[in-house]
Amino acid sequence: MMFTPILIASFISSINAAAIISRSQSYPLSQRSTLGPQTTLTIGNNVIAPDGYSRSATLVNGEFPGPLISAQKGDNFSILVANELTDTSMYTVTSVHWHGIYQNGTSYADGTSTITQCPIAQNQSYLQSFSAQDQAGTFWYHSHYSVQYCDGLRGALVIYDPDDPLGYMYDVDDESTVITLSDWYHAEATVLRYIIGIVADSTLINGLGRYAGGPMSDLAVINVEQGKRYRMRLVSMSCDPNYLFSIDGHNMTVIEADGQATEPLEVDQLQIFAGQRYSVVLIADQPTDNYWVRSLPDTANASFVGGTNSAILRYQGAPQVEPTTVNTTSTNPLVETNLHALIDPAAPGIPEYGAADINLNLAVSIDNGIFYVNNVSFATPTVPVLLQILSGAQDATQLMPNDSVIILEANKVVELTLSTTGVGGPHPIHMHGHSFSVVQSAGNSSFNYANPVRRDVVSAGSLGQQMVIRWVTDNSGPWFLHCHIDWHLDVGFAVVMAESPSETIANMQTAPAAWDQLCPTFNALTPSQLGGTSLDLYEAAANMSDSLYPPPAPLPSSA
Repeated sequence: MMFTPILIASFISSINAAAIISRSQSYPLSQRSTLGPQTTLTIGNNVIAPDGYSRSATLVNGEFPGPLISAQKGDNFSILVANELTDTSMYTVTSVHWHGIYQNGTSYADGTSTITQCPIAQNQSYLQSFSAQDQAGTFWYHSHYSVQYCDGLRGALVIYDPDDPLGYMYDVDDESTVITLSDWYHAEATVLRYIIGIVADSTLINGLGRYAGGPMSDLAVINVEQGKRYRMRLVSMSCDPNYLFSIDGHNMTVIEADGQATEPLEVDQLQIFAGQRYSVVLIADQPTDNYWVRSLPDTANASFVGGTNSAILRYQGAPQVEPTTVNTTSTNPLVETNLHALIDPAAPGIPEYGAADINLNLAVSIDNGIFYVNNVSFATPTVPVLLQILSGAQDATQLMPNDSVIILEANKVVELTLSTTGVGGPHPIHMHGHSFSVVQSAGNSSFNYANPVRRDVVSAGSLGQQMVIRWVTDNSGPWFLHCHIDWHLDVGFAVVMAESPSETIANMQTAPAAWDQLCPTFNALTPSQLGGTSLDLYEAAANMSDSLYPPPAPLPSSA
């Protein structure tokens, strides 16, 4: 497994921005690239300064965040991922995962390195073709190779539904209303992954932000018009922190969680974890002015001083100055147990705890910064799990990594209880290939089988807490279940749910010939051709911190 740190973010600045003339230009996503479902993503390196600090990054089509991929319900996707990476201080191989897309029948297109494919080598490309079938909502895409997405390879993906049952609630829903939240680092993730306990340098909203002690760089501006109703699609592309999101002076009505429509629920603040998405309806019914948009990370000393962790909601006709609005204490925050699926809300199976067809218990622990699930730390297999299955491996004793692959029979109701007994929480748990019903939320003693929220990332809480989820094994294939704090995944917080391996071939479309060539090409690479493995990177980490993971051996010298 590739090692990496447990991340924290803190933002302090001595500058009072209350009445400073804004340098923040109107920067809606409509001025950025929007791609269709049949397109090319060119993965390359470029120097950017989203918070005023210049660094080389791993980008899609030269942008951060990557271009919005926009589709209509029922569209087929055909996306060529072209690897043009050159900066060897970061990884020069890649993969792209389409987060939240079930990939039913196309598990080879899930984009999960070492689970469903080998990485894409330098100067190679891979066409990922798939259908999202009946799915609609807010999704995203990101690298699924080690901690690469922390260096910038992340973007939003939206599937619009012309017959949205909640469409009557909003007037505007386009690229200008997609709001991305991300943490940002001034050092490469290939350095930071060796450090136990690091700090993000800034929070970026729609790709812009400020860091403590840094310049008063541009902030993102979200433009609205008096009287209109906006479907704001929030996407947390975080590598670690969760955020408390709010907009001064405005309530929000939640209508979607992770690609699943919810019963409308009004809140004044919501907590959003890494990998999660929410759609909220915002009514522009306040006086024409500028209002702070706030995204506070769950880290020590985080604040809004100097415009950190912030963006601007600007009404048409308001002056181009930074807001003077005041942050008020939330009185109606989002509580997950108040969210209910809008369509077919009941959880599958007998509505009582432990009464599913398959009942799983996973206990997460941590020792010296390494995570263990049922006392096993996930170790990256040398052969992708899907390739192992297609080559004839059928049961857990045959599948690598040993003791980290759980075999599930087809068409069964699964109930998973996950508890945490160590530090580092709350942990956002994501499962590929499915959405699931959250029958018990972390920190809550009650169960709800009648109408729980359905989603694909859920908080497992912190020390001593548990969450319980249910789903039906109706999608053959190996599906990664992992913490979406990328640093935690990198140090072992994962298992593979292998659904009906014996039926995977029969239920899967034939993998393209290019998929078959990924592994031979990747396996022929030397360590230095992977990028991000130089001994200099470990030495750079040692210069930043005394609290380090042991280096993988041997590390090649960059000399």
